[in-house]
Amino acid sequence: MGRSLRVVLCLILLTGVAAAWAAPPLEGVVVKVVDGDTIHVRIGDRIERVRYIGVNTPELHHPTRGAEPGGREAFHVNGDLVAGKRVRLELDVQTRDRYGRLLAYVWVGDLMVNAELVRSGYAQVMTVPPNVRYQALFLRLQREAREAARGLWRQA
Repeated sequence: MGRSLRVVLCLILLTGVAAAWAAPPLEGVVVKVVDGDTIHVRIGDRIERVRYIGVNTPELHHPTRGAEPGGREAFHVNGDLVAGKRVRLELDVQTRDRYGRLLAYVWVGDLMVNAELVRSGYAQVMTVPPNVRYQALFLRLQREAREAARGLWRQA
């Protein structure tokens, strides 16, 4: 591969990464809480399935194991935070997962829901590169929740 082609490819890659970081957040209203880390949001005239970036909660409807311990609690905490509320969706580098869900950091006012779920002990950190913008924050909040035996950490 020639030097000029490598330079062009690098510029294209960097432009795409910069565009993802500079993309304005989306705004909408939560119309359904699916579980502890997935919601449906009305954005304009469409409804988007949104998966929280960087966190994972116990499953409410696991395909082979059914409800996992703590799944109902995580669902209720998430619902208390977002149900029926206006949210801002902050995207990262990768905007969709393999299931077509929009990947986002979800904000209600000044509160990042992803971080609050970890802080309160109802979600664990699940880093999936390249979406790592708040990884250090999430890891610190998880450590604090575990040490304080908050949420699901009470059961551990």
